[in-house]
Amino acid sequence: MDSNDITRRRVIGTLGAAGTIGLAGCGGDGGDGDDGGDGGSGTDGGSGSDGGSGTDGGSGSDGSDGGDGGSGGEDDPGAKSRSRPDAEVSIGMVQPQSGALGPYGNIAMRGFYTFFGYAGADIPGEISTGEQSFELGDTTYTVELRDSTGAPGEAQTQAREMAQNVDILAGGTSSASAIAIANNVAKRANVPYMAGPAATVSLTGSSENCGETVFRASETVAMDAQSGGKYIANETDISSVYIYYADYSFGQSVFNNYKRVLEANGVTVEGSQALPQGYSADWPGQFENATNAGVDAVIGGFTVATLPAMLGTYLANDYDFRFAGGWGTRISGGALGAALQQALDELSTQSIDEAGVGPLTTRYHWNQYDNDINTEANQVHRDAYGTNADLFTSGLFTAASAIDQAVSQAGSANGDDIREALKGMTVTTTMKGEGGYKFQDWNNQARSAMTVADPIPTENTEFWDAPIQPGQPKQTYGMDETTQPKGQQSCDLS
Repeated sequence: MDSNDITRRRVIGTLGAAGTIGLAGCGGDGGDGDDGGDGGSGTDGGSGSDGGSGTDGGSGSDGSDGGDGGSGGEDDPGAKSRSRPDAEVSIGMVQPQSGALGPYGNIAMRGFYTFFGYAGADIPGEISTGEQSFELGDTTYTVELRDSTGAPGEAQTQAREMAQNVDILAGGTSSASAIAIANNVAKRANVPYMAGPAATVSLTGSSENCGETVFRASETVAMDAQSGGKYIANETDISSVYIYYADYSFGQSVFNNYKRVLEANGVTVEGSQALPQGYSADWPGQFENATNAGVDAVIGGFTVATLPAMLGTYLANDYDFRFAGGWGTRISGGALGAALQQALDELSTQSIDEAGVGPLTTRYHWNQYDNDINTEANQVHRDAYGTNADLFTSGLFTAASAIDQAVSQAGSANGDDIREALKGMTVTTTMKGEGGYKFQDWNNQARSAMTVADPIPTENTEFWDAPIQPGQPKQTYGMDETTQPKGQQSCDLS
């Protein structure tokens, strides 16, 4: 490989990080963006192994125990045929519909509504605030969507206004918003809360935030690390990393969980640095620390408040380290794809592979799970929204599916009955397959599989307007491998 190829690889890797971390959610007003947005930290990692499909279950290599409580959906016939009570269920949903996080709140709502479409109801083609009602058998679901604007204080205010008038609360794109709703509204008002897509581990992992009323189906930063960290350690040539992260909940989750998993799997974390949001003072000095440490890769847990200065410095210099992390939404795929198009003479699977971009860990994309539910639900999503299902779709689809299953199982719209039915539930109808999500009874966090895939040119631009998409899964980590084991978190509700 000549010097031009080396430079090209380095440039692409950096812009890849911009796409996956930088456009994660844009922060703002104390929101943490990335965690509820695109997640991941970008990667220019090695090609890794072509390696098998991984495992779909079992005890998992992380020591997670499989027996985490209630059987939930074992006897549930699924969303298309379950018996539902004659009831009206009100859901108070808080998601950003304006501001920097607005596009991510929109993606989340598409996933939530896609479940109702899959189950047979008419769903809106445009996402807007206000009420939407869905008829499923004898049950009427009314979703009142309010705009958090991406601000935790506004999210808390909107949730509080609805708390006494709804059966269940839902939403939260940034972790700061989700934590505010959980601690200051849901637990105080004793209203069940289905959070998501906010991904900070502390929401369900910390005794300060978790609670009997707080549930989350959406995937977490720990799940990114449990799968991505293992892949980096076991399937690439990366043996040492330096971690830079924003000094608040999302960045801290990136640092803590990647450090834990990487070190447990033989990768050395040579150094780390917490930096304020919007840091731009001395990136050359920061990168000098990574260079002096001789690391193979840098992991960055930041939003776009910080990344432009970081990446601008990286592009202007000849560093030897790479970026590591995961896939983002279609929005970040557009940024990464544009960077690849600019850097490569021709965008092809081969040229991307030769440039050293990928593989990347993903929480979900439409082509990562081969099952009838996913196929049909993605078609519902295409018909309604003109695009394939995205990073948040499966988690929010499962959130709605779990609520419907709980109502059916309890035969009631009462919030306490819904909460009891959700406890330990195996969710039958999910886009990761039948029974693809299971709520852990010790923290009410759902575990599910994660995949690793290379970036490839988009195969059908009609339904995916980013230049690149995930390829077929290189490896699947089953649900018992992706969740941080009981005992490694301070939350214990069992």
